[in-house]
Amino acid sequence: MKVCSVMAATALVASLAAAEAEPKHGVAMFGEPELPADFTSLPYADPDAPKGGRIVQGEVGSFDSLNPLILKGNVPWQLRFLAHESLMGRSYDEPFTLYGLLAETVEVADDGSWVEFHLRPEARFSDGSPVTVEDVLWSYETLGTEGHPRYLGAWHKVASAEKVGERGVRFTFDDPDRELALIMGMRPILKKAQWDGIDFAESGLDVIPVTSAPYVISDYEPGRYVTLTRDHDYWGKDVPFMRGQANLDEIRMEFYGDQAVMFEAFKSGAMNVSRETDAQRWRTQYAFPRVESGEVVTSEIPHERPSGITGFVMNTRKGPLDDWRVREALIQAFNFEFVNGVLNDGALPRITSYFSNSELGMDHGPATGRVAELLAEYGDAILPGAMEGYTLPEGNGSERDRKGARAALELLNDAGWQIGDGGALRDAQGRPFDLEILLSQGGYEPQVAQRTADLYAAALERVGISPRITLIDHAQFTQRTNAFDFDMAWYMRGLSLSPGREQLLYWGSDAADEPGSLNWMGAKSPAIDGLVEEMLTSSSQEDYVSAVNALDRVLTTGRYVVPVWYSPVSNIAHDSNLHYPDRLPIYGDYLGFLPDVWWYEEG
Repeated sequence: MKVCSVMAATALVASLAAAEAEPKHGVAMFGEPELPADFTSLPYADPDAPKGGRIVQGEVGSFDSLNPLILKGNVPWQLRFLAHESLMGRSYDEPFTLYGLLAETVEVADDGSWVEFHLRPEARFSDGSPVTVEDVLWSYETLGTEGHPRYLGAWHKVASAEKVGERGVRFTFDDPDRELALIMGMRPILKKAQWDGIDFAESGLDVIPVTSAPYVISDYEPGRYVTLTRDHDYWGKDVPFMRGQANLDEIRMEFYGDQAVMFEAFKSGAMNVSRETDAQRWRTQYAFPRVESGEVVTSEIPHERPSGITGFVMNTRKGPLDDWRVREALIQAFNFEFVNGVLNDGALPRITSYFSNSELGMDHGPATGRVAELLAEYGDAILPGAMEGYTLPEGNGSERDRKGARAALELLNDAGWQIGDGGALRDAQGRPFDLEILLSQGGYEPQVAQRTADLYAAALERVGISPRITLIDHAQFTQRTNAFDFDMAWYMRGLSLSPGREQLLYWGSDAADEPGSLNWMGAKSPAIDGLVEEMLTSSSQEDYVSAVNALDRVLTTGRYVVPVWYSPVSNIAHDSNLHYPDRLPIYGDYLGFLPDVWWYEEG
């Protein structure tokens, strides 16, 4: 257990740092939070929004668990954010800035060696019992040892956790880390007493967690729906961070077998909101009667966040995908302009790097300045293009464009693959180049993924590769990707304007062989690990941006993913009685937007 008193030497250092640190209402990675201590609400939330109404949204797939904090089971994705509350809340208008939620104040050592939170005396769980320091300490310890892998890495860096006074809790770190101080404010807080005698890591549908969040799970049917009801006695309704949020009385998540059925349900009125990720369907299929009558409104929400990475991830744990030349060949074989034209009428921009569409994205020319200095430290650990510059191939939009296919074959020949009898690629032992592309029937873009895979498979066949598309249900897909049992798989990883320690979960070496980790590609790169640490220890915004730029180069030239496209806007169709503020956050439609700041009001 790390819940203990700090040793004398550590206490001395902490006491000296405390002379310079002071309790504040919020914390930022660099500089100070934009909002003052007496702020009324977040700038993109309407504190005068009415309460009431309901929202009904859909998901494709199923679920067999209500605990999003552990690895086991399939959970409705928004439960992690709607049904749990943390010490601090994140502002989606300020990268790397948190404001007090369960915690009234936060105090961070100037060198980032510790962070201290003080609970609000009025903080309560939904059953009316107070949120205590013991609940906080138990939650952190349990999540850090038995919880989902995303919680484990940060906890391993905590040297000690201790109670301070009546309502304070301090976390002291093995090494100074200002980003870790922020991360520690974002852990879900659970009621310790509820879990006495219960195996937390094995819980699923048998336990509905008691939390301090504004919504409680009031009804569910496994695989079909979950209903969350607003707690009218919610303790935090007057906390500045929460004003204008949690306005709806009911949030219902309906589950459907496929995207087409879910879309028809929305058209008929069974759902009253729909996020549309298919650009072509957004342009061509939203003229149905409820839209024409004005009952349904189509809204486009712009954002300024990075593109992230979406496409076909390659599992480098398996040959021949462990050869970067083969991975580059698979990228060259993907005829982006043709596929984008068929599926999106050519309207969506290509993902050119993991952080494209933001200042964090790489410059595709030769590395210069601080970025070049950072990359030079890793020598042969970086692949061609990281230092010299790298761009994705460009086609003419024609299905018959052979430039990419020729480049792919040259790379494959260099890697030892030759065209044999019948036009099939074979290695030196005569084995064919077989490739499975794993797809899920659930998730956000099942039909887009399948149509993209079909077009891609045809291109792969033309260079002698034998692709096999495997379409399985969401539960099987989760099991196989958790076990890294795939060659290629449809992959989406959203990235923020404040990347930090989670990058090690996405593509850090320690996560590569951890079952259930988010490092699907199996990346093991000292350059990735080192540049993430460089980000975390940056002392200025300028150094931080340079470190992310360098990381973006290493990730992109790692050739781990065949990238597709992104949308600079989110497309949301919704009943006209559902509204959102005119003032939008820079993150747009992100985790804290729908349904957090929406409200229901009849026109």
